[in-house]
Amino acid sequence: MKIDFVLTWVDMNDPKWQKEYLKYNKDIDPIKYRDWDNLKYWFRGVEKYASWVNKIHFITYGHLPSWLNANNPKLNIVNHKDYIPKEYLPTFNSHTIELNFHNIKDLAEHFVYFNDDTFIVNYLKPEDFFKNNLPCDYAILNPIISINNDHFSNIVTNNMALINRNFNKKECLKQNRFKYLNLKYGHNLIRSLLLMPWDRFPGFYSAHLPNAYLKSTFKTIWEKETQELHNTCLCKIRNNYTNVNQWIVKYWQYASGTFYPRNLKLGKYFEITDSNEELKKFIKNKRMPLVCLNDSPKISDFNKTKEELIATFESILSEKSSFEL
Repeated sequence: MKIDFVLTWVDMNDPKWQKEYLKYNKDIDPIKYRDWDNLKYWFRGVEKYASWVNKIHFITYGHLPSWLNANNPKLNIVNHKDYIPKEYLPTFNSHTIELNFHNIKDLAEHFVYFNDDTFIVNYLKPEDFFKNNLPCDYAILNPIISINNDHFSNIVTNNMALINRNFNKKECLKQNRFKYLNLKYGHNLIRSLLLMPWDRFPGFYSAHLPNAYLKSTFKTIWEKETQELHNTCLCKIRNNYTNVNQWIVKYWQYASGTFYPRNLKLGKYFEITDSNEELKKFIKNKRMPLVCLNDSPKISDFNKTKEELIATFESILSEKSSFEL
């Protein structure tokens, strides 16, 4: 079984990208787009800890890091125009970029999607992502709760509307009982058990970690919910009220039983702040294979924090990879 990785990246310092972006948005959020200069450690992590990967599809607006070896045989450079339908371009909507992955030329049926803030810091096996040809994941029921005007919950609600329109919860649970009530989920089983009485799916627990996908699931959802996905992709920038996002594919795999249960101990999410001692220890001690470093406004000295994190990555990934010039 071939397993590909898909990685998305943007360079906010590209003048051409900035000019186009500002046609559709009044300003550029530096916290959302600023560069931590750590992407090379993503590639080093892949080469050292997941060398079994078949191909890496690196998706960009058109720009590339100056250090990237574009001729690496495992690397496929993908421009937005190479796979996103022309009617949606240019796009600065991450949902459009993600919902069209199935159009990437030569993308394997089994692939893992990484954001550029998630890194591999210890050894991974193919079985961490796919088993019996199915994506490994955890279908844990969870309520959708908005906190501090978190508009992202609207997107999750839109995802669930599509799921409940296409699937009967009782039938799904009946057919895949042991996938939903699996001991690998540990104490999170309590969430699912408490939400079992409801007739419809309330929501699912989703961690900020890479997602294992089947390309065919994307195609199925586009066939079943063409208009909803089309409407999302027409938005040049993210619409937090009307859009759906790539988690709809994850949820569809849950509802259809197209997944293999696994535990939640594959990685951990951290929000970067002025104090990152726990995060740095996590990386240096390689406590789990994956770590997500989420940018935040809670940083008073960006350059200092960036240098500290780069030094932390250097402590375990100092060797240059074949993806670097």
